[in-house]
This record gives sequence, C-alpha cells and structure tokens, in this order.
Amino acid sequence: MCLNPRMNLRIAALAALVTLVMAPLGQAGGKAGEMGMVTFHLETEGEGASPKMVFPQMDEGQQRFFLRMPEITMRDIVAFSPFPSGSGDEYGLVFQLKDAGKRRLNVLSLTAQGKYLLAQVNGRVVDGVIIDKPVDDGLIVVWKGITTDEVKLFDKVLPRIGDSGKGKKKKKAK
Repeated sequence: MCLNPRMNLRIAALAALVTLVMAPLGQAGGKAGEMGMVTFHLETEGEGASPKMVFPQMDEGQQRFFLRMPEITMRDIVAFSPFPSGSGDEYGLVFQLKDAGKRRLNVLSLTAQGKYLLAQVNGRVVDGVIIDKPVDDGLIVVWKGITTDEVKLFDKVLPRIGDSGKGKKKKKAK
C-alpha cells in the first residue's frame, strides 16, 4: 500500500512535533536531586478519592490526603531566597510568586483556611503548613528540609529575591 507523499510529510512533521514536546518530559525521569523543582499541594478529603487524584501523607500519626495536581509550581515562581532553618544543616526557602501565582495563592488562602499545604522539592515531601490566614504578599515559604545542594540547584534555575540583574550580561565599557 502506497501512501500519499503529502500524508507522509504530515506524519513526519507530527512525529517531530511529538518528539520535541515529549523530550523534556523524558528528561524529568533523571535523578530527582538534579531538577531544582518545587510544588505545593493542597490537603483534600481522602475518602473515596481516586489514588490517581490524591496521595496520602502521615502527619504526627494521622494520615492526610493531598491533591496530586499542585496548586503552585515552578511556573508560578519568579525568585527565591534561602535562610537557615535552625535544624542542623537544613535551609528554608522563600519563593516570590509571579502575579498569576500571587492571585492564586491569595484565593487559595482565603478559601482553604484550616487545610494543610504540602511542599515537595524534587518529588520529596519537605514541609507542610496550615493555611491560617490570607496571604496577599505573593510570598510562599518552605520552612525546613532543604539541603545545600538543593539551594545550589535553585540558584541555577531562579534568581535570588532582589537580584534583578542576575543572568543578564553586562555591557562592556568602551
């Protein structure tokens, strides 16, 4: 059976497009510690929920359930700043959100008070907080659980809060 040459060209173009789109996803399968990624997941009811939609996490002997789909991701973050967490060699991180993430966090903090927000770094649960008041400053904090190597990874993908010129080449004086 002989296909139309135009059809072959379309199939080849489609295959190339799928390869370009899927290639970055395949790279995420590498070592978790090499990604420099953070996600924030909202607590939800676990009763009757599909395991595809939620995951369990123990908190002081109590099992809680969190949505697999994160509320805040790296796409929402514009900058970060590390700080010593006070427990050994660990750090905490403050993330500054872009405008859309800032609005989403504000709405989330108004509608989900009393629920937990869980932070994962490179797929590893590191911290969680109870949403107890509205957040309107666009800052979200991971209070503990960040390693020095993870801070270095975030330095590779995000500027520090207040470093407006990071990543831009300076013009040489003539």
